[in-house]
Amino acid sequence: MLSNKQQLQDFLHQNQPVTVLTGAGISTASGIPDYRDHNGNWKSSPPIQHRDFMTNELLRKRYWARALHGWPVLFHAQPNASHRALAKMQQTGLIGTIITQNVDGLHQKAGATDVINLHGYANDMVCMSCGAQSPRLDMHERCLALNPEFADMDATALPDGDADIETDFSKFQIADCLDCGGILKPDVVYFGDTVPKTRVAAAKQALTDSGGLLVIGSSLMVFSGYRFARQANECHQPLAILTRGKTRADDIATIKIDDDIERVLV
Repeated sequence: MLSNKQQLQDFLHQNQPVTVLTGAGISTASGIPDYRDHNGNWKSSPPIQHRDFMTNELLRKRYWARALHGWPVLFHAQPNASHRALAKMQQTGLIGTIITQNVDGLHQKAGATDVINLHGYANDMVCMSCGAQSPRLDMHERCLALNPEFADMDATALPDGDADIETDFSKFQIADCLDCGGILKPDVVYFGDTVPKTRVAAAKQALTDSGGLLVIGSSLMVFSGYRFARQANECHQPLAILTRGKTRADDIATIKIDDDIERVLV
């Protein structure tokens, strides 16, 4: 019987170049918490909805107060062995495009070049009024200066730059756009928002042009990622899944490997 590592190697060599779709599970070894347990259920409260962020000032204050403690974990995270292994596979032609649901930029830091950030990049900011773009570090430092009392709180980091803090957020001061005073938002796709059509089209085309799909570290519970597993199945392309626990696409996978990602991939 083939080992999990050998099964994956055979899949890659038989179907190269393979499109790769990654989720939060690939970045946990870099110290970034993930959203779901092995059964696909939320480990903590679901992330903020796009509509709530835009319309509820108190929720925005809560978001940015918690981000003072959660976002530095994301910002300072470094690629792990799995990110580096995929970058190397890409350089040798074993895999093609990497579609990532993550917003941490770790694939690029590891040296991967053909990467589609499906949900955006958490270290960039965009003004929702004038469209001005800016580094999130600037926003972070301005919020720290405006809210020293919140900066001194103890907190546990949560996924995607969030942190576990509950207090009175009403006095938190949000740093707005320096150009127009508009609402600043991380340049990422929140729940309730939609992935840009051009980004989805590019990802679908990358899969069409490849030999198959390898999903790593994702439960595929969110449709934005699951759609690619469904596309592979509908187009009779092989689908391999490497992650801990169950996924939404287990019943259509050619190969399902429930194992530690680094142990199998590296």
